[in-house]
Amino acid sequence: MGNESATYRGWKKLPDNRIGHALFSLGMVARVPYFGTILPNVTVLEPGHCEVSAPKWIGIHNHLGTFHAIAACNLAEVAMGMLSEATVPDTHRWIPKSMNVQYLRKANSGLRAVAKLDTVPDFAAITEGTDLVIPVAIYDNNGTEVVHADITTWITPK
Repeated sequence: MGNESATYRGWKKLPDNRIGHALFSLGMVARVPYFGTILPNVTVLEPGHCEVSAPKWIGIHNHLGTFHAIAACNLAEVAMGMLSEATVPDTHRWIPKSMNVQYLRKANSGLRAVAKLDTVPDFAAITEGTDLVIPVAIYDNNGTEVVHADITTWITPK
């Protein structure tokens, strides 16, 4: 599959526990400061799968006091981006191209985004630009899907 990204190598060097997850998440926010607005915590990261949680706090409230829709989109983008970093080898690059979002229910709690590919692409076969759709399901604390995003990324060889 080629070489792993520096982001994924960094994840694998840290302990797979709360401290390691917090350190990785802080480093991620240092590189992409806007992600910090939702206080993300990456808890699972492997090729084809990423999970990120975000607490419900006043900084992400909408006028109803629930998790703001665009803050949920930010959470979806974190999950998609980290999945891409763990999945796309350093022989290729990726960039988000579009996002199709469905707001399914009010989010009255913190959220957990799960980005998961059914199949990891054969990147060696990607010799010119191609779309890769990454589905992201966002769940509330009761396990109910409250937001669903399909994020199209553009994958090209370097």
